[in-house]
Amino acid sequence: MNVLVLNSGSSSLKYQLFNMKTEDVLAKGLVERIGLDKSVITHKPTGKAKKELTQDLNNHKEALKIVLNLLVDKEAGVISSMDEINAVGHRVVHGAEEFSESALVTDEVYKAIEKCEVLAPLHNPANKMGISACSEIMPNTPQVAVFDTAFHQTMDATSYLYAIPYKYYEKYGVRRYGFHGTSHKYVFYKTAEFLGKKPEDLKVITCHIGNGASITAIDGGKVVDTSMGFTPLEGLVMGTRCGDLDPAILPFLMNNEDLTAKEMDKVLNKESGLVGLSGISSDMRDILKAAAEGDEKANNALNVYTYRVLKYIGAYTAALNGVDAVVFTAGIGENSVPVRKKIVEKLGWLGVQLDEEANKVMGEEKIISTTDSKVKVLVMPTDEEYMIAKDTYEIVKKHNI
Repeated sequence: MNVLVLNSGSSSLKYQLFNMKTEDVLAKGLVERIGLDKSVITHKPTGKAKKELTQDLNNHKEALKIVLNLLVDKEAGVISSMDEINAVGHRVVHGAEEFSESALVTDEVYKAIEKCEVLAPLHNPANKMGISACSEIMPNTPQVAVFDTAFHQTMDATSYLYAIPYKYYEKYGVRRYGFHGTSHKYVFYKTAEFLGKKPEDLKVITCHIGNGASITAIDGGKVVDTSMGFTPLEGLVMGTRCGDLDPAILPFLMNNEDLTAKEMDKVLNKESGLVGLSGISSDMRDILKAAAEGDEKANNALNVYTYRVLKYIGAYTAALNGVDAVVFTAGIGENSVPVRKKIVEKLGWLGVQLDEEANKVMGEEKIISTTDSKVKVLVMPTDEEYMIAKDTYEIVKKHNI
């Protein structure tokens, strides 16, 4: 079975085509600037030359047509016809309390995704556009929605409720939802496989740290707690997001700077985090370089970033009543040797010692703690697209489609 995985943004469309029999990626690519002048299409078929195109694409339907044409193209294609695409899996950011697992797209599921738009106004409408485009172009091909929030729905009310009037939870669904769930799920089960352990026997803290970042405490496959909350703004310091913040700061700044709610939201989501603290960049590589050159603000940004990760690891070890493994994934987690070192060197209280040589790794599965460490520390590359393809494959099989 071949599964096409789509990740639709407001003006972009990422895609990968998987052969689920071999679990190989047949092709992948990205369409950018949808709805703008000169859309850019980058197509990378496995074993063939990359192909780049530039043309105007007005909407996601037109973008999907280009993608499908490239997949069956005589030179750049990897399949002979669209009939060889057996299912489509969509990344959908928010499933609220409606979905605790991935779901076959039906009219009811589509309406539920639409209902969740109020909780993810920037993401769910774009995800929905991808589903609509497929429905028009490939009406007989089954589609599956894979939700970023679904894995976290195993949290208890103790973890997901905020201490504000309960009526706001009942009326608006204000609670902790958590995000990056597809990544945390993949990394947890991949870690169990890598360590040769049964998932139900493992307590793991997964650290998805990149430009967007979150940490999740997982006990036997059940999420106990996660750092992102009602929105992806809560928790860790990120590239441009502030993370945890005293809520009284918001009205203080709004009053003193004469900011609207929309302007304040922009400050917190786009102008804070690493870029806000350093005044240099949201990219950790730039922060590390500036800090090494003696820039005080960059050094502060680095220290605040890593300290917040440490705090969550400590808190989640307590929440789990012990931990078997701490796992680093995503852009910074997989690739930043110095950031991992800075964090792991302060985990001595867990009986962890960093293996300096093993830590010199980028984008590979590796244990980076010493053999005598009581808790294992690993680097585990995430693969959200594969997880989406896997869920899609399993759901389509389950429904005998």
